[in-house]
Amino acid sequence: MIDKPSHSLETITLAGGCFWCLEPIFDDLKGVHETVVGYSGGRLPSPSYALVCTGVTGHAEAIQVTFDPSIISLHDLLVVFFTMHDPTTLNRQGADVGTQYRSAIFYHTPQQKQTAEEVIREIAQAGVWSGKIVTELTTLNNFYPAEEYHQDYFRENPQQPYCRAVINPKIAKFRKLFLQNHTA
Repeated sequence: MIDKPSHSLETITLAGGCFWCLEPIFDDLKGVHETVVGYSGGRLPSPSYALVCTGVTGHAEAIQVTFDPSIISLHDLLVVFFTMHDPTTLNRQGADVGTQYRSAIFYHTPQQKQTAEEVIREIAQAGVWSGKIVTELTTLNNFYPAEEYHQDYFRENPQQPYCRAVINPKIAKFRKLFLQNHTA
């Protein structure tokens, strides 16, 4: 889904496990202009999915979210992010294990870092998760869009077993928790 921007747009890069799971959630948010899945935080330029899956490149599966902050704030985007994945498991989301599935916020500006720190404190103080939040917070050094077949994967493959078993429940949770305020 693409909203027409009314003001200047902002971009944040987030990693929270499989990028297929995050993309449809952020695509549903009012104020999100574009999402691109890819790889961030690694050492190798222009990595392939096969290489990232080995864990040797240092990249995380990530999503770049371009949004209109006059419609949805970075704070609200990050609350969705921290609600839709488990930020307390190091290098793991469910059955997906490895550094490529780590929880990370790759901020683009010092203001984004400050907002992320505030949201992490709020989530921790609220006791949303029982464990300690281990989300990596680091400046964006690189982002490489994933291969074309990964873009809009859920929308293109809704009957694929992983989509039905893993992504559908996340989307249902998201819609139940956030439908009233920020979905398109």
